[in-house]
Amino acid sequence: MTPIRWLLSLVFIIQMYLAMAVIAVLFAPWALFSRTGARAACKTYCRWVIFTLRLLCGTRCEVRGTPPTGEAVIAAKHQSFLDIILIFNAVPAGKFIMKRELIYTPFLGQYALKIGCVPVNRGKRGAAIQKMKADVAAGAAEPGQLIIYPQGTRVAPGDQKPYKVGTGLLYEQLGQPCIPVATNVGVFWPKRGILRKPGLAVVEFLDPIDPGLKVQDFMARLEAEVETHSNRLMAEAGFRA
Repeated sequence: MTPIRWLLSLVFIIQMYLAMAVIAVLFAPWALFSRTGARAACKTYCRWVIFTLRLLCGTRCEVRGTPPTGEAVIAAKHQSFLDIILIFNAVPAGKFIMKRELIYTPFLGQYALKIGCVPVNRGKRGAAIQKMKADVAAGAAEPGQLIIYPQGTRVAPGDQKPYKVGTGLLYEQLGQPCIPVATNVGVFWPKRGILRKPGLAVVEFLDPIDPGLKVQDFMARLEAEVETHSNRLMAEAGFRA
């Protein structure tokens, strides 16, 4: 790690959060009364982060596969904030299952609620799942792509975390195709730390899993596909566990 690369990464992080505040304020008159306006603000921010990440840190971004345009559940590997940005920017009407604590984050929380994200309490498992299913059902009238992270948290390359059954229950409840998403972004944008590494960060939309599978079978297939393809992308980026 060179001091210059570390310094540029720090500059990137600082300007990234400043840009969030500036874009949020500039779009506020439109976003306050319009979900379209809120989405436009979020996509503007995504494009800015992607541009400045390449400019300052040398990290290029690529989306592979076919992002869904209709209603679907997107079940993605989560390694850092970058996969959130790339996935949301790639679909027309994304909305996330998100930690309830994030709704209190300035700007991010308010816009997340406006675009239809579903806050989830990660406390008692059974109650949290039932509340999540009810909240998703309540927002079903607003079509879009529901994005969920089956492991429930960021998972650094090489680490292992179990896949949680909530994704399978939503797949069963909604009766929509599920699009698995693999990624290697954690190789370049780590779960913790300042340094952002140069290279090609990828999110890949995989073949849809059609509705109708039993929850247990769905979860096994989802985990196998996401982990296999994520490992391939990380190896492509030079990562070895």
